[in-house]
Amino acid sequence: MIKNAKLLAVLLISCMGPPQLANAVSWSPLQEEREEKAAKGIMEKGTIVCLFQSGTEDVKKAININDILPVYRESKSHELQEVGKIKVLSYVGEDYLKGEVVDGELKVGDVAKKGDVASLIISSGDKCK
Repeated sequence: MIKNAKLLAVLLISCMGPPQLANAVSWSPLQEEREEKAAKGIMEKGTIVCLFQSGTEDVKKAININDILPVYRESKSHELQEVGKIKVLSYVGEDYLKGEVVDGELKVGDVAKKGDVASLIISSGDKCK
């Protein structure tokens, strides 16, 4: 009886064939996704951005280096929706800020705000010199 069970088990295993290895590793689309987002003007965490601001004293008093500013985008219903955050790295000239995206996916035209002052994202950081 035990001999028949062993024979049956060997027969079943041999019918299924040797175990096949599964190749679970596949091509990673991350770099392509980043390139596609960059082509669409989407800036992600770590991207350096340039922001336009009025250069007035109220802006300089409100926005400091290393501040984290929430960033908003206007929806189709004309409401502002928070889409990310920017860390202020430096003032560039009288009218610009250099910042780094720390959260979210931002686009040119989004607005960073702090209190009553706002700054407009105008480009990626390489154009903010």
